[in-house]
Amino acid sequence: MKRGIRELRIIGGSLRGRKLRFPPDAVIRPTPDRVRETLFNWLQPHLGGARCLDLFAGSGALGLEALSRGAARVVFVDASRPAINALRATVEQFGVAGAELLVDDAGHYLRAPAGPFDVVFLDPPFDAGLLAPTMQKLAASGCLATGAFCYVEIAKRQALPVLPEGWQHYREGAAGEVGYHLFRINAPSQP
Repeated sequence: MKRGIRELRIIGGSLRGRKLRFPPDAVIRPTPDRVRETLFNWLQPHLGGARCLDLFAGSGALGLEALSRGAARVVFVDASRPAINALRATVEQFGVAGAELLVDDAGHYLRAPAGPFDVVFLDPPFDAGLLAPTMQKLAASGCLATGAFCYVEIAKRQALPVLPEGWQHYREGAAGEVGYHLFRINAPSQP
């Protein structure tokens, strides 16, 4: 931490090595580098031109990594105005196109989302009890494209909530205290 500001580096793509800064908010718990690298190795074949949603955006590391690696659009949603303001400054500094930033509660946003989305990053504060209801609202919102991916990050000690209908495990892993899961939603049939 540098004078109350925390930093992360983008680990791949056109923004590789660029630093993003975010406020020292206790609720912001960025996805560790090792986890981001694994996740984006899984997603890389699906990111070109993808429309993404970064709910509980926090530092914005997941959405910025997606834009860096070829996503066409990312909607960043976070209830923290300081987090969105810091992310806005980063987007402007990097000259990133395709970013839409919204100060909003995830549940409220999902009442009328601007989908369809090909990839959703769902990383709420671990102990806030938001994961299960947000997964259900996301599934019911109609904003997921057929075959969309949803990344879910939880504390390794926590059990995953019951999955919405049509959600299938695609990949999963753990690093340190973090459990991470990638789901495929209503995947199209393979010939």
